[in-house]
Amino acid sequence: MVVRRQKHARKYLGTRRWGVGNIKNARGAGDRGGVGRAGARKHNFTYMTSKAREEMHKKGFHPWNQKRLGEITLMQISGMINESKGGKAEIELRNVKVLSNGSINKAVVVKAAGFSKAAAEKIKAAGGDAIVIE
Repeated sequence: MVVRRQKHARKYLGTRRWGVGNIKNARGAGDRGGVGRAGARKHNFTYMTSKAREEMHKKGFHPWNQKRLGEITLMQISGMINESKGGKAEIELRNVKVLSNGSINKAVVVKAAGFSKAAAEKIKAAGGDAIVIE
């Protein structure tokens, strides 16, 4: 035999307070989640919208012990080289991955945590070296 369940609202129609027992158990603002007249959601949401906008609409899981690499392009590196004068420049970039956007026209030794394939080829074509460090 199929058991038919009543809806929650139907169950408590006609009672003074919905399932809280005696009326004095649900008297006052203590029955509303501790946030005045509102429910518990309102103030958390306003905190998110005003103070932590960058946390909204993010999906996925990021392990706490895994470092994320920053990014730098060849265009930015060539700008750093043009500012410095002298012979073969040497740049050390920790926790940074070099991307191939832009070009390099001077020989440079770049030490970084990672390189894209095209970036390493462009650096070597200009007469420089791409060295991976940890």
